[in-house]
Amino acid sequence: MRAKVHVFLKPGVLDVQGKAVESALHGLGWGHVDSVRVGRTIEFDIKAADQSTAEAEVKDMCEKLLANTVIEGYRVEVA
Repeated sequence: MRAKVHVFLKPGVLDVQGKAVESALHGLGWGHVDSVRVGRTIEFDIKAADQSTAEAEVKDMCEKLLANTVIEGYRVEVA
């Protein structure tokens, strides 16, 4: 199975990279763009008995390593 984890800063946490990208977009003429947030995607293959087991295992990975759950949220996709 293929797992995809989307990690992003929680609302209210200052996103310095997002602000830099937003400023650059404005400088290039896209002044109507607002509230830019930057995140990351982590993809990997996982062997599991079924999809629900794989999802639970990937969520455990997120809680322990892949996301800093104090300031980041995440979304898991397993296909």
